[in-house]
Amino acid sequence: MHFFSQRTNTILLVLALVALLLAPLVAYPVFLIKLMCYALLAASVNLLMGYAGLLSFGHAMFFGTAGYAAAHAIKVWGWDGSAAILLAMLCAMAVAVVTGLLAIRRHGIYFSMITLAFSQVIYFFALRLPFTGGEDGIQNVPRPEVFGFISLADNTTLYYFAATLVAAAFWLIYRIVYSPFGQVLRAIRDSEARAQSLGYQVLRYKLVIFVLSAALAGLAGALKVITFQLATLNDVNWTTSGEALLICIVGGLQTLLGPVIGAAIIVSMQNYLVAMAEWVLIIQGLVFVVVVMLFRKGIIGQLYAWLETRQARQAAPQLEAQNQAERQSRSQTGQGA
Repeated sequence: MHFFSQRTNTILLVLALVALLLAPLVAYPVFLIKLMCYALLAASVNLLMGYAGLLSFGHAMFFGTAGYAAAHAIKVWGWDGSAAILLAMLCAMAVAVVTGLLAIRRHGIYFSMITLAFSQVIYFFALRLPFTGGEDGIQNVPRPEVFGFISLADNTTLYYFAATLVAAAFWLIYRIVYSPFGQVLRAIRDSEARAQSLGYQVLRYKLVIFVLSAALAGLAGALKVITFQLATLNDVNWTTSGEALLICIVGGLQTLLGPVIGAAIIVSMQNYLVAMAEWVLIIQGLVFVVVVMLFRKGIIGQLYAWLETRQARQAAPQLEAQNQAERQSRSQTGQGA
Protein backbone atom coordinates (compact mmCIF):
# COMPACT_ATOMS: atom_id res chain seq x y z
CA MET A 1 0.00 0.00 0.00
CA HIS A 2 3.08 2.28 -0.05
CA PHE A 3 2.37 2.88 -3.75
CA PHE A 4 -0.44 5.26 -2.83
CA SER A 5 -0.62 8.45 -0.81
CA GLN A 6 -1.94 8.51 2.75
CA ARG A 7 -5.21 10.03 1.55
CA THR A 8 -5.67 7.34 -1.12
CA ASN A 9 -4.97 4.61 1.44
CA THR A 10 -7.60 6.07 3.78
CA ILE A 11 -10.17 6.21 0.97
CA LEU A 12 -9.44 2.60 -0.04
CA LEU A 13 -9.75 1.46 3.58
CA VAL A 14 -13.12 3.23 3.98
CA LEU A 15 -14.38 1.70 0.72
CA ALA A 16 -13.27 -1.76 1.89
CA LEU A 17 -15.14 -1.35 5.19
CA VAL A 18 -18.28 -0.15 3.38
CA ALA A 19 -18.06 -3.13 1.01
CA LEU A 20 -17.66 -5.46 4.00
CA LEU A 21 -20.76 -3.97 5.65
CA LEU A 22 -22.93 -4.07 2.50
CA ALA A 23 -21.74 -7.43 1.14
CA PRO A 24 -24.61 -9.48 2.72
CA LEU A 25 -27.07 -7.38 0.69
CA VAL A 26 -25.68 -8.66 -2.61
CA ALA A 27 -24.32 -12.12 -1.74
CA TYR A 28 -25.34 -15.07 0.43
CA PRO A 29 -23.82 -14.53 3.92
CA VAL A 30 -22.80 -18.19 4.34
CA PHE A 31 -20.84 -18.05 1.07
CA LEU A 32 -19.12 -14.86 2.24
CA ILE A 33 -18.18 -16.48 5.56
CA LYS A 34 -16.72 -19.49 3.74
CA LEU A 35 -14.71 -17.12 1.57
CA MET A 36 -13.41 -15.28 4.64
CA CYS A 37 -12.49 -18.56 6.39
CA TYR A 38 -10.39 -19.75 3.45
CA ALA A 39 -8.88 -16.28 3.00
CA LEU A 40 -7.79 -16.35 6.66
CA LEU A 41 -6.44 -19.91 6.34
CA ALA A 42 -4.46 -18.87 3.25
CA ALA A 43 -3.27 -15.72 5.03
CA SER A 44 -1.91 -17.86 7.88
CA VAL A 45 0.00 -19.96 5.32
CA ASN A 46 1.21 -16.78 3.62
CA LEU A 47 2.40 -15.36 6.95
CA LEU A 48 4.52 -18.45 7.50
CA MET A 49 5.75 -19.02 3.95
CA GLY A 50 5.79 -15.51 2.49
CA TYR A 51 7.39 -13.68 5.41
CA ALA A 52 9.29 -16.42 7.27
CA GLY A 53 10.21 -18.70 4.37
CA LEU A 54 8.62 -21.82 5.92
CA LEU A 55 6.57 -23.84 3.43
CA SER A 56 4.03 -25.86 5.42
CA PHE A 57 2.00 -28.72 3.95
CA GLY A 58 0.29 -29.35 7.28
CA HIS A 59 -1.86 -26.33 8.05
CA ALA A 60 -4.97 -28.48 7.71
CA MET A 61 -4.10 -30.09 11.05
CA PHE A 62 -4.54 -26.72 12.79
CA PHE A 63 -7.64 -25.87 10.76
CA GLY A 64 -9.25 -29.26 11.42
CA THR A 65 -8.14 -29.69 15.04
CA ALA A 66 -9.65 -26.32 15.91
CA GLY A 67 -12.84 -27.28 14.09
CA TYR A 68 -13.23 -30.54 16.01
CA ALA A 69 -12.49 -28.79 19.32
CA ALA A 70 -15.06 -26.06 18.67
CA ALA A 71 -17.68 -28.58 17.50
CA HIS A 72 -17.18 -30.79 20.57
CA ALA A 73 -17.24 -27.87 23.01
CA ILE A 74 -20.43 -26.44 21.55
CA LYS A 75 -22.39 -29.63 20.91
CA VAL A 76 -21.33 -31.83 23.87
CA TRP A 77 -20.35 -29.34 26.55
CA GLY A 78 -22.76 -26.57 25.52
CA TRP A 79 -20.09 -23.89 25.64
CA ASP A 80 -20.55 -20.27 24.59
CA GLY A 81 -19.33 -19.61 21.05
CA SER A 82 -16.58 -17.21 22.13
CA ALA A 83 -15.22 -19.74 24.65
CA ALA A 84 -15.36 -22.51 22.05
CA ILE A 85 -13.43 -20.39 19.54
CA LEU A 86 -10.82 -19.56 22.18
CA LEU A 87 -10.50 -23.27 23.06
CA ALA A 88 -10.17 -24.11 19.35
CA MET A 89 -7.34 -21.62 18.89
CA LEU A 90 -5.57 -22.90 22.02
CA CYS A 91 -5.81 -26.49 20.73
CA ALA A 92 -4.35 -25.43 17.38
CA MET A 93 -1.53 -23.60 19.19
CA ALA A 94 -0.84 -26.65 21.39
CA VAL A 95 -0.53 -28.87 18.31
CA ALA A 96 1.73 -26.24 16.74
CA VAL A 97 4.05 -26.16 19.77
CA VAL A 98 4.45 -29.96 19.76
CA THR A 99 4.97 -30.26 16.01
CA GLY A 100 6.90 -27.03 15.67
CA LEU A 101 9.58 -28.01 18.18
CA LEU A 102 10.58 -30.78 15.77
CA ALA A 103 9.71 -29.27 12.39
CA ILE A 104 11.45 -25.88 12.67
CA ARG A 105 14.83 -27.57 13.20
CA ARG A 106 14.72 -28.70 9.58
CA HIS A 107 14.94 -26.60 6.44
CA GLY A 108 13.32 -26.52 3.02
CA ILE A 109 11.59 -29.63 1.80
CA TYR A 110 12.41 -31.50 5.03
CA PHE A 111 10.37 -28.98 7.04
CA SER A 112 7.49 -29.35 4.56
CA MET A 113 7.59 -33.15 4.73
CA ILE A 114 7.58 -33.16 8.55
CA THR A 115 4.53 -30.90 8.67
CA LEU A 116 2.81 -33.15 6.12
CA ALA A 117 3.65 -36.23 8.21
CA PHE A 118 2.21 -34.66 11.38
CA SER A 119 -0.88 -33.64 9.44
CA GLN A 120 -1.43 -37.26 8.43
CA VAL A 121 -1.05 -38.32 12.08
CA ILE A 122 -3.76 -35.83 13.09
CA TYR A 123 -5.93 -37.17 10.26
CA PHE A 124 -5.50 -40.69 11.66
CA PHE A 125 -6.52 -39.51 15.15
CA ALA A 126 -9.56 -37.70 13.71
CA LEU A 127 -10.56 -40.92 11.95
CA ARG A 128 -10.06 -43.26 14.92
CA LEU A 129 -10.83 -41.33 18.10
CA PRO A 130 -14.41 -41.96 19.32
CA PHE A 131 -15.45 -38.36 20.02
CA THR A 132 -14.58 -37.17 16.50
CA GLY A 133 -17.31 -39.26 14.88
CA GLY A 134 -15.00 -41.16 12.54
CA GLU A 135 -15.89 -40.83 8.88
CA ASP A 136 -19.18 -39.10 9.76
CA GLY A 137 -17.47 -36.31 11.67
CA ILE A 138 -19.36 -34.20 14.20
CA GLN A 139 -22.68 -33.26 12.64
CA ASN A 140 -25.58 -30.99 13.61
CA VAL A 141 -23.45 -28.65 15.69
CA PRO A 142 -25.85 -25.99 17.00
CA ARG A 143 -25.21 -22.34 16.27
CA PRO A 144 -24.12 -21.00 19.69
CA GLU A 145 -24.52 -17.68 21.42
CA VAL A 146 -21.46 -15.48 21.94
CA PHE A 147 -20.80 -13.45 25.08
CA GLY A 148 -23.97 -14.96 26.50
CA PHE A 149 -26.48 -12.81 24.63
CA ILE A 150 -25.69 -12.65 20.87
CA SER A 151 -27.26 -15.55 18.99
CA LEU A 152 -25.46 -16.71 15.85
CA ALA A 153 -28.49 -18.58 14.52
CA ASP A 154 -29.18 -15.84 11.97
CA ASN A 155 -26.84 -15.92 8.95
CA THR A 156 -26.46 -12.14 8.77
CA THR A 157 -25.58 -11.85 12.47
CA LEU A 158 -23.07 -14.67 12.06
CA TYR A 159 -21.58 -12.89 9.03
CA TYR A 160 -20.93 -9.67 10.93
CA PHE A 161 -19.48 -11.62 13.87
CA ALA A 162 -17.16 -13.56 11.55
CA ALA A 163 -16.24 -10.43 9.59
CA THR A 164 -15.22 -8.68 12.81
CA LEU A 165 -12.96 -11.55 13.86
CA VAL A 166 -11.42 -11.97 10.40
CA ALA A 167 -10.81 -8.22 10.07
CA ALA A 168 -9.11 -8.24 13.49
CA ALA A 169 -6.98 -11.22 12.38
CA PHE A 170 -5.86 -9.41 9.22
CA TRP A 171 -5.06 -6.31 11.27
CA LEU A 172 -2.91 -8.53 13.52
CA ILE A 173 -1.13 -9.95 10.45
CA TYR A 174 -0.50 -6.40 9.21
CA ARG A 175 0.95 -5.42 12.58
CA ILE A 176 3.19 -8.51 12.64
CA VAL A 177 4.48 -8.00 9.11
CA TYR A 178 5.36 -4.33 9.60
CA SER A 179 6.80 -4.68 13.10
CA PRO A 180 10.46 -5.20 14.11
CA PHE A 181 9.49 -8.85 14.67
CA GLY A 182 8.35 -9.04 11.04
CA GLN A 183 11.62 -7.48 9.86
CA VAL A 184 13.56 -10.18 11.71
CA LEU A 185 11.39 -12.84 10.07
CA ARG A 186 12.25 -11.43 6.64
CA ALA A 187 15.93 -11.44 7.56
CA ILE A 188 15.63 -15.11 8.55
CA ARG A 189 13.79 -15.85 5.30
CA ASP A 190 16.48 -14.16 3.19
CA SER A 191 19.48 -15.63 5.05
CA GLU A 192 19.05 -17.67 8.20
CA ALA A 193 22.79 -17.95 8.74
CA ARG A 194 23.27 -14.19 8.57
CA ALA A 195 20.37 -13.58 10.98
CA GLN A 196 21.88 -16.09 13.39
CA SER A 197 25.30 -14.45 13.11
CA LEU A 198 23.69 -11.13 14.08
CA GLY A 199 22.60 -12.66 17.37
CA TYR A 200 18.93 -13.45 16.70
CA GLN A 201 17.48 -16.60 18.26
CA VAL A 202 16.34 -17.98 14.93
CA LEU A 203 14.59 -21.10 16.25
CA ARG A 204 12.66 -19.04 18.78
CA TYR A 205 11.42 -16.63 16.11
CA LYS A 206 10.44 -19.49 13.81
CA LEU A 207 8.54 -21.28 16.59
CA VAL A 208 6.66 -18.11 17.57
CA ILE A 209 5.51 -17.38 14.01
CA PHE A 210 4.64 -21.06 13.53
CA VAL A 211 2.36 -20.96 16.59
CA LEU A 212 0.82 -17.60 15.64
CA SER A 213 0.10 -18.91 12.15
CA ALA A 214 -1.53 -22.00 13.66
CA ALA A 215 -3.74 -19.83 15.89
CA LEU A 216 -5.01 -17.90 12.85
CA ALA A 217 -5.68 -21.14 10.97
CA GLY A 218 -7.50 -22.42 14.07
CA LEU A 219 -9.70 -19.33 14.14
CA ALA A 220 -10.64 -19.98 10.51
CA GLY A 221 -11.44 -23.64 11.28
CA ALA A 222 -13.65 -22.76 14.26
CA LEU A 223 -15.60 -20.18 12.25
CA LYS A 224 -16.14 -22.66 9.43
CA VAL A 225 -17.52 -25.29 11.80
CA ILE A 226 -19.87 -22.82 13.48
CA THR A 227 -21.10 -21.65 10.08
CA PHE A 228 -21.67 -25.05 8.46
CA GLN A 229 -22.45 -26.83 11.78
CA LEU A 230 -20.20 -29.71 10.73
CA ALA A 231 -16.64 -30.89 11.46
CA THR A 232 -15.39 -33.39 8.87
CA LEU A 233 -12.30 -35.35 7.95
CA ASN A 234 -11.88 -33.12 4.93
CA ASP A 235 -10.90 -30.27 7.27
CA VAL A 236 -7.80 -32.20 8.44
CA ASN A 237 -6.98 -33.72 5.07
CA TRP A 238 -3.73 -32.63 3.41
CA THR A 239 -5.76 -31.45 0.39
CA THR A 240 -7.02 -28.56 2.51
CA SER A 241 -3.40 -27.48 3.05
CA GLY A 242 -2.82 -27.73 -0.70
CA GLU A 243 -5.90 -25.65 -1.38
CA ALA A 244 -4.68 -22.91 0.97
CA LEU A 245 -1.30 -22.94 -0.78
CA LEU A 246 -3.02 -22.69 -4.17
CA ILE A 247 -5.01 -19.67 -2.97
CA CYS A 248 -1.77 -17.97 -1.87
CA ILE A 249 -0.07 -18.60 -5.22
CA VAL A 250 -3.04 -17.39 -7.25
CA GLY A 251 -3.50 -14.24 -5.14
CA GLY A 252 0.16 -13.47 -4.55
CA LEU A 253 2.66 -14.42 -1.87
CA GLN A 254 4.15 -11.79 0.45
CA THR A 255 1.10 -9.56 0.04
CA LEU A 256 -1.71 -8.98 2.52
CA LEU A 257 -4.43 -8.84 -0.14
CA GLY A 258 -3.20 -11.85 -2.11
CA PRO A 259 -4.98 -14.50 0.02
CA VAL A 260 -8.22 -12.50 -0.14
CA ILE A 261 -8.19 -12.26 -3.94
CA GLY A 262 -7.06 -15.87 -4.29
CA ALA A 263 -9.83 -17.09 -1.98
CA ALA A 264 -12.41 -15.01 -3.85
CA ILE A 265 -11.41 -16.70 -7.12
CA ILE A 266 -11.05 -20.29 -5.89
CA VAL A 267 -14.05 -20.36 -3.53
CA SER A 268 -16.26 -18.60 -6.10
CA MET A 269 -15.38 -21.24 -8.69
CA GLN A 270 -16.19 -24.01 -6.20
CA ASN A 271 -19.47 -22.37 -5.29
CA TYR A 272 -20.84 -21.21 -8.65
CA LEU A 273 -19.48 -24.06 -10.78
CA VAL A 274 -20.58 -26.84 -8.44
CA ALA A 275 -23.07 -28.13 -11.04
CA MET A 276 -20.15 -28.94 -13.34
CA ALA A 277 -18.89 -31.66 -10.94
CA GLU A 278 -15.33 -32.79 -11.72
CA TRP A 279 -14.94 -30.08 -14.38
CA VAL A 280 -14.39 -27.65 -11.51
CA LEU A 281 -11.01 -29.28 -10.87
CA ILE A 282 -10.07 -28.96 -14.53
CA ILE A 283 -11.08 -25.30 -14.59
CA GLN A 284 -9.09 -24.69 -11.41
CA GLY A 285 -6.09 -26.32 -13.04
CA LEU A 286 -6.44 -24.09 -16.09
CA VAL A 287 -6.71 -20.99 -13.90
CA PHE A 288 -3.59 -22.05 -12.02
CA VAL A 289 -1.69 -22.52 -15.30
CA VAL A 290 -2.81 -19.10 -16.57
CA VAL A 291 -1.76 -17.42 -13.32
CA VAL A 292 1.65 -19.10 -13.36
CA MET A 293 2.20 -18.13 -17.02
CA LEU A 294 0.90 -14.53 -16.88
CA PHE A 295 1.11 -13.57 -13.19
CA ARG A 296 4.28 -15.20 -11.90
CA LYS A 297 4.03 -13.26 -8.63
CA GLY A 298 0.31 -13.88 -8.26
CA ILE A 299 -2.39 -11.40 -9.22
CA ILE A 300 -1.75 -8.89 -6.44
CA GLY A 301 2.02 -9.47 -6.52
CA GLN A 302 2.11 -8.75 -10.26
CA LEU A 303 -0.02 -5.62 -9.75
CA TYR A 304 2.42 -4.35 -7.11
CA ALA A 305 5.37 -5.09 -9.43
CA TRP A 306 3.68 -3.13 -12.24
CA LEU A 307 3.03 -0.16 -9.91
CA GLU A 308 6.64 -0.25 -8.70
CA THR A 309 7.96 -0.23 -12.28
CA ARG A 310 5.59 2.63 -13.19
CA GLN A 311 6.75 4.68 -10.20
CA ALA A 312 10.39 4.05 -11.08
CA ARG A 313 9.81 5.25 -14.68
CA GLN A 314 8.04 8.39 -13.47
CA ALA A 315 10.79 9.14 -10.97
CA ALA A 316 13.66 8.57 -13.46
CA PRO A 317 13.47 12.01 -15.25
CA GLN A 318 13.25 13.84 -11.92
CA LEU A 319 16.24 11.91 -10.58
CA GLU A 320 18.22 12.62 -13.73
CA ALA A 321 17.38 16.34 -13.52
CA GLN A 322 18.43 16.39 -9.87
CA ASN A 323 21.73 14.68 -10.67
CA GLN A 324 22.36 17.11 -13.52
CA ALA A 325 21.70 20.09 -11.26
CA GLU A 326 24.14 18.69 -8.69
CA ARG A 327 26.80 18.20 -11.37
CA GLN A 328 26.35 21.78 -12.61
CA SER A 329 26.55 23.07 -9.06
CA ARG A 330 29.79 21.19 -8.39
CA SER A 331 31.19 22.42 -11.72
CA GLN A 332 30.41 26.07 -10.93
CA THR A 333 31.85 25.67 -7.44
CA GLY A 334 35.06 24.31 -8.94
CA GLN A 335 35.35 27.21 -11.43
CA GLY A 336 34.79 29.78 -8.67
CA ALA A 337 37.55 28.22 -6.57
